Amino acid sequence: MAASQMPMATSLLILLLVMLGGAASSPSGEDLVAELETLRSQSPSGVIHLDDRLVSRFLTSAAAPRPYSLLIFFDAAQLRSKPELHLPHLHSEFALLSASFAAHHHKDDASSSSSSTHRLFFCDVEFGESQHSFALFGVSSLPHARLVPASARSLRDDSIPMDQSDFSRGAESMADFVEAKAKIPLGGPILRPPPISPRQALFLLAALLISAPFLIRRVLAGDTLIHDRRLWMALALFVYFFGVSGTMHNIIRNMPMFLPDRSNPDRLIFFFQGSGMQLGAEGFAVGFLYMVVGLVLAFATHALAGWKSVSAQRGFMLVGMLVAYWAVSKVIYLDNWKTGYSIHAFWPNSWR
Repeated sequence: MAASQMPMATSLLILLLVMLGGAASSPSGEDLVAELETLRSQSPSGVIHLDDRLVSRFLTSAAAPRPYSLLIFFDAAQLRSKPELHLPHLHSEFALLSASFAAHHHKDDASSSSSSTHRLFFCDVEFGESQHSFALFGVSSLPHARLVPASARSLRDDSIPMDQSDFSRGAESMADFVEAKAKIPLGGPILRPPPISPRQALFLLAALLISAPFLIRRVLAGDTLIHDRRLWMALALFVYFFGVSGTMHNIIRNMPMFLPDRSNPDRLIFFFQGSGMQLGAEGFAVGFLYMVVGLVLAFATHALAGWKSVSAQRGFMLVGMLVAYWAVSKVIYLDNWKTGYSIHAFWPNSWR
């Protein structure tokens, strides 16, 4: 009987060793977090570069729920030269968001009460290196980014893709996406580098101080460009176009001029149907039409009144009215198409 118990004890011992070996070979969630933090510390911007092996290690092979979430930016080296995709710019904005997030949450992560909700890691994947990962996520067009929550089991179905509007304002709109979908606040503004360095600022200040006496002398003599009325006329037209084309809206929201069509990457979208978003090309088109009407009215009130030929005045007024009607009708047509609200004329009851 003792002899029969020996094989059973040996089998149990072997099974226990196999289980312990399997547990030792599969890293725990904290081990994966430590690896991600190490990879993040090796990147200047905090963006972790993933390949198929790392995607498998941190996502497909790691059991859900994981103690971390990943925000992944999908990139392709062969498409970076296409200006309509803005991949280098969007990647730099993504890196800026990662660096700002790390800077704002550095104190929280360093404290002992660091919460798991702050375990969000920013990553990028390149198509040439990780085509299998692109297939796992179902990514077929760029630009593209996805949030992989801690509870995601299927990378294609459970991850949350960014919309095109989430790229419109760069790092700011991406931060809004993170706060809305991951429920993780950025903790502060986007930390952008200053436009000029302190050394450049000192150089400009020195140049201004050196040239100040010469500039003051020319200003007092009235021999400068600012005394030319043609300059002020051009600036007035620029301000008018700046106001009617929605340029301030484009600057504040960092709106792109156009967007690539997801269904056809070779096609560009210049006019976005819907009142929630306006592209830069739309504003410039409407601003051009308003500029045409404004120039016609300015010419009619300032130059046309001095003409001696009545027939020439009438002819130009007729042409000007037709051009103004065409421009205004195009603006109304674009507004109807974009918003879905119709604008049409009403006749007074007494005219019917």
